[in-house]
Amino acid sequence: MIPITGRVPTRLALANGLGSVAYGVKDSGFATFLLLFYNQVLGMDAWLVSLALLIALVFDGLIDPLIGHLSDRTRTRYGRRLPFLYGAALPLGLAWALLWSPVGEPNFFVLLFSAILVRALVAICEVPSAALIPEITRDYDERTRLTRFRFLFSWGGGLLMLLMAYGVFLPNAMLARDGYRNFGLFGAGLIVVCVSISALGQHRAVAGWPAERAPTNKGFLASLGEIRESFSHPACLSVIAAIAAALTAQGMTFALSNYLYLYVWKFTSTALQAFPLLLFASVVGASLLVGRAQMRWGKAGTVMRMAPLGMVFWSIPLIMRWLGLWAPDGSTAAIAAMFACTFASNTFTVTGTMTLWSMVADVVEASEEQTGRRSEGTLSAGAFLASKCAGGLGVFGAGLILSFAGLAPNTSPEAVLPEVTYRLSLAYVACIAVLAILTMFIVRRFPIDRAGHMARLARLDRVARADPDASGLHP
Repeated sequence: MIPITGRVPTRLALANGLGSVAYGVKDSGFATFLLLFYNQVLGMDAWLVSLALLIALVFDGLIDPLIGHLSDRTRTRYGRRLPFLYGAALPLGLAWALLWSPVGEPNFFVLLFSAILVRALVAICEVPSAALIPEITRDYDERTRLTRFRFLFSWGGGLLMLLMAYGVFLPNAMLARDGYRNFGLFGAGLIVVCVSISALGQHRAVAGWPAERAPTNKGFLASLGEIRESFSHPACLSVIAAIAAALTAQGMTFALSNYLYLYVWKFTSTALQAFPLLLFASVVGASLLVGRAQMRWGKAGTVMRMAPLGMVFWSIPLIMRWLGLWAPDGSTAAIAAMFACTFASNTFTVTGTMTLWSMVADVVEASEEQTGRRSEGTLSAGAFLASKCAGGLGVFGAGLILSFAGLAPNTSPEAVLPEVTYRLSLAYVACIAVLAILTMFIVRRFPIDRAGHMARLARLDRVARADPDASGLHP
């Protein structure tokens, strides 16, 4: 396809973004409910659940780059990415439903298999879909605009699942197994519908035989060499490392969120139902802030400012509670103040994360200049690999924090001891503070800014005009 010059039609941007609902549903379930479900409902030890999810990420780590590279080399009359979206939507929905309705007696191996299957199918849907952004446009700011839509739909899908869980499936029974089965069925239907509509909505714009000549047949080792070469650019290494640090903190936050709501803040059912709406409002706020922030500070500068701000506002309530300066747990004043801090924290954090994903698209041309190949799928896969590994590390870290805090399985909120909630809170705050500082340190080394990106596009255009086989057409 020929990249769109100027503003991308909103209809196409919405269709591309809609596909990320599946990723949001998966992220919400894995990060927020899966540990709680298999630990407190099915009775597995927290560390064993965390270990199964971490092992699943090892397999996921092998799958993501291969799917990305395969989609880069795919040539069909539907284009390079659409066949993956059409083929994976229904299997992913079925696998998601089975994850929340395990067949037979749930155990470590059942969870491990289900987690691997879901993660692999999510990769088949999400990696090619995200790789369409640098194909659709090469504009520095339009890529951020398309990324905003993907974030809005991803968060929207995840928060819809939270809203349905707290308001419909688990309103007064967070530990009810039947509620989680219905949660899985609803998510499965949402995944299938959204991924299918996303593919159909982009079909006219992105379908068709790729302009590049067909790649020569290469062996597995040669493909691995191309993947390694694409990942070797300093900009790629920098942004992937920053994504890993930032999303490890996010994964830890999601995994511990229900524990904090139940055992620390003692949310009422009304608060649990309102909380997803607050989070979505903060994502809308981030989508309004991100463009202005990038115009002022650039992409790397935006991340360097947003990461610590998000961490500070999320930590304030927990630190003040530890110091005895917070309103009583479960009171209206405590919940209202916690909501206000969460809105600010999530607005800043999501602004930074949106920016990191937009930076991935800008690495495509930097890698093309170095390797002579466009590797949208491979580079998107690298970012997803980092995010998934980070999410898994976050869940694993959450399991370790829970063990350190001494929160035993099947403990009711009324029976938890104060010292347990203090250990849980302080260990969590220490971890996210370290990760926010690490994110700042890494992203300051990102070598691409607006001027550098525009200059690189001009150089690649001159090369392409002089020799059409010299840019983006290499096997």
